[in-house]
Amino acid sequence: MQNSNDSHTKRSLDWYLDKIINLFLIICGVVLICIVLQVICIATFKIPSDSMEPALLAGDNILVNKGVMGGRLFNVWDALEGKDTHIYRLPGLGKIKRNDVIVFNFPYSKQRWDSIAFDIMKYYVKRCVALPGDTFEIKDARYKVRGKDTYLGNVETQETLMGLVKRGEAEELGIVMKGYPYNSAFTWDIVNFGPLYIPAKGDNLKMDSMHVILYKNIIEWEQKKKLFVRGDTVSLNDSVIQTYSFIENYYFVAGDKVMNSQDSRYWGLLPEPFIVGKAVRVWKSVDNNTNKIRWNRIFKKIK
Repeated sequence: MQNSNDSHTKRSLDWYLDKIINLFLIICGVVLICIVLQVICIATFKIPSDSMEPALLAGDNILVNKGVMGGRLFNVWDALEGKDTHIYRLPGLGKIKRNDVIVFNFPYSKQRWDSIAFDIMKYYVKRCVALPGDTFEIKDARYKVRGKDTYLGNVETQETLMGLVKRGEAEELGIVMKGYPYNSAFTWDIVNFGPLYIPAKGDNLKMDSMHVILYKNIIEWEQKKKLFVRGDTVSLNDSVIQTYSFIENYYFVAGDKVMNSQDSRYWGLLPEPFIVGKAVRVWKSVDNNTNKIRWNRIFKKIK
């Protein structure tokens, strides 16, 4: 009888052990699937500021489609430590278009905007207003790509900004007018900017003093070398160059709330590897002042 009880107890223990192992494997499988989905398919981000109003409000939680351009693979630990990080991108299902709202890693890790770096902890959301190969300009605060008649960004707030400037109220409201590239050779500001050519991968541009000013940051980031101008001579470290062929695609991004948005008008071009994906829907929205859910924004499509 004792042997029978021992055998029954052992079978019971084996049964419970099998159940625990199966449950553990199921949990591991679910976690793995979630991680894979986060890496290659879709992610969620919370909007912290009002720079994309009225399209996005502070407190919105958005879904980001990574499949459009393809999920990114990189060494997370190197990125967290601020080391140079190579980003691999999986095959994408489409391309970013003008006026798409995108999420990206902010391309500068410090307050000084003279050296591009990958900051894994700092994400921005802005509207793409110019693509690789476009020539972008701002005239009287209105965004324009040469050869295209499409309205870009939030035209209403662009007109509001122009009105503030004409009435002399912009600086009184603390709006920073001076913009990229912060060089006396260019008189650009956020209401009259460009024309600026947005480099596409493989583009070959002549290297003169003006192009060095405009593209210095991205060339130094691509090459991990310093760009110098000595008289009429341009050099990368000690190598004299007359032209430069870009390795990556670049984009010009801007917030819809043009009076209060830290975007490409101020810090320049966005490298394609820094783009996470396209923002597609608001899945949750909470008013930061009242902590109440904005039910009318749940599953709202982002336009």
